Amino acid sequence: MADLKAFAEQLVNLTVKEVNELAGILKDEYGIEPAAAAVVAGPAGPAATEEAPEEKTSFDVILKAAGGAKLAVVKLVKDLTGLGLKEAKELVDGAPKPLKEGVTKDEAESLKKQLEEAGAEVEVK
Repeated sequence: MADLKAFAEQLVNLTVKEVNELAGILKDEYGIEPAAAAVVAGPAGPAATEEAPEEKTSFDVILKAAGGAKLAVVKLVKDLTGLGLKEAKELVDGAPKPLKEGVTKDEAESLKKQLEEAGAEVEVK
């Protein structure tokens, strides 16, 4: 009985690619048609669903608007990005614009918090 339980566990944990390979083997070597193989592939559905959502690791910080304290936001953008004063002002004036792209979640949240404290409207994507 333990062998069947281990076999069932293996079937449940198959990836979509492995299920497709198994269906091909069952059809080619054993003459089992795909409709019958779909019954075998059925348990792989939850495993495939679990793998699908990949956690995002790269975030973009978008400056949506400067808010009421535009000067403070320009100074902060200058400090955070390393841009010159003129470039930072142009970025703030041109909002909505990406402030930083491809940053970690922690860095994105930190930037968002600092900018919102200065009065800016910020979005993290």
